[in-house]
Amino acid sequence: MKPTPEQVFASLNLVKAVADTIRDLKQVPSGLLYSELMAYMDLETYNKIIGILKSAGLVTEQNYLLTWVEPPKSESHPYPNGRY
Repeated sequence: MKPTPEQVFASLNLVKAVADTIRDLKQVPSGLLYSELMAYMDLETYNKIIGILKSAGLVTEQNYLLTWVEPPKSESHPYPNGRY
């Protein structure tokens, strides 16, 4: 069954919320993070989200410690210094 646009949007917001949490904390044990989120999602969903973030190169995991990876600043960015 094809997801609705609302379901896609909700899924993207969920991934962003988890990413923002890890980014704000810099590092967090995976089990501790899941224990805080388990009221909102099952373990399979949590693992998929962490997998997405790891595949994107935004998060690394070593010994169950999730670490935010700051993306490198691009010299070719069309708006230097983050200005628009």
